[in-house]
Amino acid sequence: MNRRHGAGATSRRLALVILPLLLTVTGCTSGTADDEPAPGPAAAERPSPFRDCATLNTAPAAASPGAAAPSGAAAPAGGGQALPELTLPCFTGGAPVALRDVAGPAVINVWASWCGPCRTELPAFQRLSERTAGRLQVVGVNTRDSRDGARSIGEDFGVRFPILVDQGDAVQRELRRNAFPLTLFVDAQGRIRHVDATGALDDAQLAKLVRQHLGLVVPA
Repeated sequence: MNRRHGAGATSRRLALVILPLLLTVTGCTSGTADDEPAPGPAAAERPSPFRDCATLNTAPAAASPGAAAPSGAAAPAGGGQALPELTLPCFTGGAPVALRDVAGPAVINVWASWCGPCRTELPAFQRLSERTAGRLQVVGVNTRDSRDGARSIGEDFGVRFPILVDQGDAVQRELRRNAFPLTLFVDAQGRIRHVDATGALDDAQLAKLVRQHLGLVVPA
């Protein structure tokens, strides 16, 4: 009888010790599940400041067949080199664009956010795009750059024209040029009339080169 009484007392003591532990574990588990915040959606990428590339294969209105040449502009002489046969993704939207499908006349600027002269001249290209809207396409090719770096430049400098992405230096390798920045002046037939690698271009230099190689007058 004493043995049974002793065993019962031991069992009760064990129960008194184990029960609070079980309640504590249960309470922690429940509290963790209820209090832990639900995972939120992944941070959305900042919107691209650049225009999409949907109109790059449509010739500017003034370059359409039958369009009159601007007053004071001389038609460029024949010749020139074809654009490289490359397809590059558009920065905005990612849709691929065949470089040879870019309808001229066009000015194509190869740049990177880490390139000082590129940053200096990009606002002039934006102004060129605005002043020649409907007559000339201004296109950027961002190369060897980070997406965040390129987007920040677009935001800070107000660059809005379409940008293609060339992470492998394909355009420069095809043209056998390694200069930064690099600017191509392309006529209405898609031929490269001039490649400029002299450094940062300003408004006056751009206007002169566009008139000289593409036969277009850039309004002041």
